Amino acid sequence: MITSPGSKNALGSTTNSASQAVSPSTTLSTTGSGQTSTAASSAGNTTTSSKGIGANGLPYAATDTSYKDTSKSISITEASKGSGSDKVTYFVIDIKLTSAKDLRAGLADNAQGAAFTSDIAAANNAILAINGDYFRDRNDGIIIRNGVIYRDKPVRTGVALYADGTMKIYDETQTSAAQLLAAGVWNTYSFGPALVMDGALPVPNNFSTYEVVASPQFPIQGSHPRTGIGLISANHFVLIDVDGRHPGYSRGVTLEEFAQMFKKLGCTTAYNIDGGASATVYFRGRVINQPKNLTAGPVQQRATSDILFIK
Repeated sequence: MITSPGSKNALGSTTNSASQAVSPSTTLSTTGSGQTSTAASSAGNTTTSSKGIGANGLPYAATDTSYKDTSKSISITEASKGSGSDKVTYFVIDIKLTSAKDLRAGLADNAQGAAFTSDIAAANNAILAINGDYFRDRNDGIIIRNGVIYRDKPVRTGVALYADGTMKIYDETQTSAAQLLAAGVWNTYSFGPALVMDGALPVPNNFSTYEVVASPQFPIQGSHPRTGIGLISANHFVLIDVDGRHPGYSRGVTLEEFAQMFKKLGCTTAYNIDGGASATVYFRGRVINQPKNLTAGPVQQRATSDILFIK
């Protein structure tokens, strides 16, 4: 990977990205459709590039951390802040779409109703995928996926992604799945809390007390791996995945810290979805982060009911 040591992103963190300009000392070979090439920098780092025809039939260009065709662009930045036991490692995924319907939901299609994010992604020919809200772990909430109603049991603050590329925080108890669908909602997520509203942290907010369900088996308070979705402008989304439970690599973050990350990136709206061991980023055939369930446990995914993906 071509890196830019010491460069800072909007969060004030050191970042590594293959989207940096190729230096004059870099040799770049070109290949035909569907083949790969390697750009080797003088520092000894490499970035694998490829071109081809995607699953949607469009020509694309891609690297280890980016993908672009005429309907979308995806750019992934791995970053870290802090050091030692306070170090946090996270992934910022910047997505620009021409159609918000390209941000789709994929569901585990087996008797257990849950599967690894990577397996659901591969089954859907996904370029990029993150875990969803694991709605099958609960029996409530308003659940709409790809324009289809799966559940209509209002109970908490949810987020609605509209077909016009906008995203809104809403009170499930003040509407219905049918009303949302009629208003143009493409997907809903029922987890929370809301992290950013109208470009600012909610005032008041319930970051220090919020739980998805009463008396949860796995509380979300404290520093944990996190996954969330934010909106900068219509059809311009930001996903953030924070690794955690991995001392010296990433401790995870609190909900307050997570909200600040989205705010500093300029998101007008942001929402927390399932995290912990579910927090997974899949890109072009592999998991690129380090999901963990227990500090002393192995790096491995946890099965979930659903993903957000792009193909």
